[in-house]
Amino acid sequence: MNSVIHSHHRIWQKRGLALAFTALCVPVSIATAGLAGYRLNFTPSEPIGLWRIQPLDRPARGGDLIFICPPERPDMERAAQRGYIRSGLCPGGYAPLIKRVAAVAGQQVEIKQTVLVEGIPLPNSRLAPIDGEGRSLTPYAGGVVRDGFVFLHSDFKGSYDSRYFGPLPVEGILGLAKEVLTFAP
Repeated sequence: MNSVIHSHHRIWQKRGLALAFTALCVPVSIATAGLAGYRLNFTPSEPIGLWRIQPLDRPARGGDLIFICPPERPDMERAAQRGYIRSGLCPGGYAPLIKRVAAVAGQQVEIKQTVLVEGIPLPNSRLAPIDGEGRSLTPYAGGVVRDGFVFLHSDFKGSYDSRYFGPLPVEGILGLAKEVLTFAP
């Protein structure tokens, strides 16, 4: 009987060690992947899954799909509180956004029922007056994108992008967003 109890005890010890090892390895692996430029995307603005940040050795241009850190400012804090922006390793504790560059410095952005860049409507850019929780959304006023900024967009209907928060500073760009292992829900 003692040998049976001792055997069960050893099995549970081994399982406990395996669980502890796994609990330690998972965060270390995630941190290592993050340092290597890999990121997990859990938002539907772009396909869900594993992405890689590819260094950008030129200025961002229209059409680039980028990772960008949101700046530390009150509207981003409110966005984080509402759950539009996840927590992460960017300044302010935000996760980087994956968005497409829709306009660069010097380009005119008009905000109407949809977004127009240089008079051309962006696909899937209809503005929503409220979010999914019934809270009001205030659109960006529009204007010419200033030097050192980019206007960002996602084709996802419910995306929180520059339609609402305006252009973001290019200094927050981490690089191009490249899919590694993703799926579209």
